[in-house]
Amino acid sequence: MEDKTQENPVSGDSIRSRFLDFYASRGHKVLPSASLVPDDPTVLLTIAGMLQFKLVFLGKAPKQVPRATTAQRCIRTNDVENVGRTARHHTFFEMLGNFSFGDYFKKEAIKWAWELSTKEFGLPGDRLWVSVYENDDEAFEIWHDEVGVPVEHIKRMGEEDNFWTSGITGPCGPCSELYYDFHPEMGYLDVDLGDDTRFIEFYNLVFMQYNKMDDGSLEPLKQKNIDTGLGLERLARILQKVPNNYETDLIYPIIEKASELANISYALADDQTKMNLKIIGDHLRAIVYLISDGVLPSNIGRGYVVRRLIRRAVRSSRLIGVKGDGKSNLEAAFLPAIAEKVIELSTYVDSDVKTRASHILEELQREELRFVQTLERGEKLLDQMLADALSSGHKNGTVPCLSGKDVFLLYDTYGFPVEITAEVAGEHGVKIDADGFEIEMEKQRRQSQAAHNVVKIAVENGDLSEIVSDTEFLGYDMLSARAIIESLLVNGKSVIQVAEGSEVEVLLDKTPFYAESGGQIGDHGFLYVTGGESKPVAVVEIKDVQKSPGNVFIHKGTIKEGVLEVGREVEAAVDPKLRQRAKVHHTTTHLLQSALKKVIGNETSQAGSLVAFDRLRFDFNFHRPLLDTELEEIERLINGWIGDATLLQTKVMSLNDAKKAGAIAMFGEKYGEQVRVVEVPGVSLELCGGTHVSNTAEIRAFKIISEQGIASGIRRIEAVAGEAFIEYINARDAQVKRLCSTLKVKAEELTSRVENLLEELRIARNEVSALRAKAAACKASIIASKAFLVGTSKKIRVLVESMDDVDADSLKSAAEYLIDVLQDPAAVVLGSGPDKGKVSLVAAFTPGVVDMGVQAGKFIGPIAKLCGGGGGGRPNFAQAGGKKPENLSSALEKAQADLISILTEKAS
Repeated sequence: MEDKTQENPVSGDSIRSRFLDFYASRGHKVLPSASLVPDDPTVLLTIAGMLQFKLVFLGKAPKQVPRATTAQRCIRTNDVENVGRTARHHTFFEMLGNFSFGDYFKKEAIKWAWELSTKEFGLPGDRLWVSVYENDDEAFEIWHDEVGVPVEHIKRMGEEDNFWTSGITGPCGPCSELYYDFHPEMGYLDVDLGDDTRFIEFYNLVFMQYNKMDDGSLEPLKQKNIDTGLGLERLARILQKVPNNYETDLIYPIIEKASELANISYALADDQTKMNLKIIGDHLRAIVYLISDGVLPSNIGRGYVVRRLIRRAVRSSRLIGVKGDGKSNLEAAFLPAIAEKVIELSTYVDSDVKTRASHILEELQREELRFVQTLERGEKLLDQMLADALSSGHKNGTVPCLSGKDVFLLYDTYGFPVEITAEVAGEHGVKIDADGFEIEMEKQRRQSQAAHNVVKIAVENGDLSEIVSDTEFLGYDMLSARAIIESLLVNGKSVIQVAEGSEVEVLLDKTPFYAESGGQIGDHGFLYVTGGESKPVAVVEIKDVQKSPGNVFIHKGTIKEGVLEVGREVEAAVDPKLRQRAKVHHTTTHLLQSALKKVIGNETSQAGSLVAFDRLRFDFNFHRPLLDTELEEIERLINGWIGDATLLQTKVMSLNDAKKAGAIAMFGEKYGEQVRVVEVPGVSLELCGGTHVSNTAEIRAFKIISEQGIASGIRRIEAVAGEAFIEYINARDAQVKRLCSTLKVKAEELTSRVENLLEELRIARNEVSALRAKAAACKASIIASKAFLVGTSKKIRVLVESMDDVDADSLKSAAEYLIDVLQDPAAVVLGSGPDKGKVSLVAAFTPGVVDMGVQAGKFIGPIAKLCGGGGGGRPNFAQAGGKKPENLSSALEKAQADLISILTEKAS
């Protein structure tokens, strides 16, 4: 730490170390940061340095030391929409604090705060301002009489700004805050300490000296305490002399990594791009430290905070063009690559982060990829929804608004947190119907609760057990059987007869059809009612079979021919090919569970499954994604067991005997006293009522299609076997052949050919970009002669021109070129229509113009509005856009007239 301080005394790590050392030398015990997950059940996350001492301050826990100092990791998300937009808002930040538990009080706290600021960190005293509570004369006098702060640099402020309370009742007291003045030349008259463009509050001193009673009265505390907080990022900004907290060495390396992945320059980026980079830099810090402290993405509580931040970071990254991990894999997750930089910077923040790095990166990758799967479709849908809302609002003369149903669709189907939808909508001037969204959420809750009884509700006309007896299942031994129709149901109501074309639910006395259970879907097939000479007089196509809460099988289908009547005999025939597919996949799930236990450990267990005709799905408990080598070993084991051609054995025995034999129970199943046990000798033994192959050789082959996380600690494998395996391989082979034909290479040369194409594309894009920039500079050199002079006492060169279809980047390059050519003082405004329905604008002012009080960022906004858009930027350079190119000419005329008017007045 000392070496780092000597290397760079104003680095973020050094500031933290110097603060702690300063107070340690004054008798404070240096204590570690508490977790971001607080012990306090009333608080979701650690939001302040004092939180770990809350019970001590409230008198509910004994103090361990009289005075302490910490560097506390904190999370606050109430201002998340301001992250990246202001110079100082963050979700994750470090609060440096010194605390006194009945030991020292105001005088020492104030003097040390001043000494730390002016002597330890060398801040000029004339740049510091102080706020005190309006009635706190004691603090005012200490600051003025003992520290020597001029009266004009001390501001009395009201209860809202400078009085801290722990709740409706309890310990409370006045605050005093230290502010740094970036522009002392503006004087001290009519000063507003809340002006972010001039001041930043960096140190807050809380004097806990009262106990607030039920009636609102204040009683002096016997033990007076000190609670302070100094924002590390804010002080780093001051000492490192950068324009905002994000450009300090605490965050900027993360932004640089994101810029590298996006292939852009932060320094040359427009304001919107910079904002997105700042969001990424901020959110990745919060995400990494939250996951390190055990908070995993979910839809509730702390987990939702992480999920929301990850999804905001993904969206911001995509908006600036980040694709892939920076290692030639454009489909890979990119947040882990950025998170590696956060982990690299974590040494002096939390040493445990590096030891948990693999876990953090795995969780981040899983969550990002899951979100990206639906994000692109959701973004396109949201764009259309916003366009429709704007169009509707314009036609009706109302405020554009997204309906609650639309917001819910984005949330439920595409995984868009409501806050992100609201944020994106707000960027387009569209509101959201929050109340309507809540109504849709409530509907879903009710439907979700009802879903547990969906089968019962759909078939019930009274209790089914009172209508028919349990169905006898024959499907283990046969695929067709004669049966009697005991009941017919249409829309849940019992009927005697059903005609051709109707949807119907058929209840038989016995059936070879398997009803959905144990993860295996119901059989498909036909019911035939035969007449003379065995000709069918009615045909029912069965597409689903469900089981009622009793043991009644409900065959769901459509009458293709004839009329169906209760009491008639039918031939029930299962589709043998589909049944074989189900048998293959069900037996394979048993093999898969055994293979998982061998490869990743016996502690893993089933958490759900689906046995379908086209694939199998197996959910299991595990804390991380499986490695490629592990997946390969699972495939090798299963295909080996298939090749062994082992005969399966099925037995019916008591549940106790089955458990004693070591049989594994299926996830979510309930069992009676007698159970069916399916065994693949030497491989698997499970309780299972499903249908299975007789010999493992019937499976033929097995292939994993995907492995991913679906919830915290839950993984999912999707795979194919048997006929589905052959179809999968054939489809992949056809795709490879088409690629080989298109690219004119052999299969083994595909990868290198694609890599070469990507590199050629990258080079071509760079060449195009360079050519555009040259073309823009050439055009700019031609129009430079059109500049004219404005002003009398001071001549200012002004140029306002349209550059036709030049793109935004080239327009920016042209403006930069012209400012250099025209020299100071000069003002340049350029516009173009690079694409249909799109306008680009840029304003560039030299220092001489900016010093006159004319700022590019403020000037370009109203001009862009004329083109149906907006924008802004720095005082010397700003970019904007619009959607009405037909208004560009008049907008530029307005810009020229305004510039002439303003500059003539300023330069006269």
